[in-house]
Amino acid sequence: MSMVKRNAKGIILAGGQGTRFRPLTYYFQKCMIPVGEDQKPVLEYIVRLFAYHNIRELVVLVGYKHQQVKNYFNDGSRFNVDLKYVLDEPDYKGNAGAIVNAYRRGVINKEDNLITYYADILSDFDLKEMLQQHIDSEASATVALAGGYKVRVGTAEIKDGAITHFIEKPVLDQPVSVGISILKGSSLEEMAHLHDEKQKKSLDLMGEFIPYLIEKGRPVKAYISDAFWYDLGSLERYESFETEGLSKRLKFLKNSG
Repeated sequence: MSMVKRNAKGIILAGGQGTRFRPLTYYFQKCMIPVGEDQKPVLEYIVRLFAYHNIRELVVLVGYKHQQVKNYFNDGSRFNVDLKYVLDEPDYKGNAGAIVNAYRRGVINKEDNLITYYADILSDFDLKEMLQQHIDSEASATVALAGGYKVRVGTAEIKDGAITHFIEKPVLDQPVSVGISILKGSSLEEMAHLHDEKQKKSLDLMGEFIPYLIEKGRPVKAYISDAFWYDLGSLERYESFETEGLSKRLKFLKNSG
């Protein structure tokens, strides 16, 4: 097995306005909302996860209330990482558009392996193992997937207008995306081309660019794990979150850096 290349960079997508978190996000950038018994920002757990796996070069794509992020993390030295920030631009909409903006500014390049991470995801995924698999498989992209996902609502089977079978919060058979992926830097030019084709409309990484790579026949691989992950994507999800459980799960990150 080859050694993990040093030119891996973490790309943290932290520019959204967090409309599903209102009213909290009238006052906080979503990734700065405190969680866990120690009430640390969500983004701190993410930064520490990268540091734990010895991925030290991080680029945070910021926009809404970006000052909160910069004031708290500064250059990242407190967490033993090198943090750079790229502010969203109006001509580069959507999270993939934000990545293209960072590429054209020269902050990331074609030589990098880019570990993209949504800033509202808490996890203990093995980023180093995932990166190694990505490099060994020579994939254009690798997408982190998890099995055993429980749907948040009940499902029903209906015949002639009557419910014949009802399952409360079933577990899906298929693995689901957890909001972590790795891109080969050479795919950035394709992303930039697709962005330009859309004529300044929003471009989404998982919803549009990954399917585009698959359609074009590029190798897109799956990294399947039973690791812990939690999507804090809405105020309802935040309010129902088990703080004590998070602290136990991510205790190993407390002093990472």
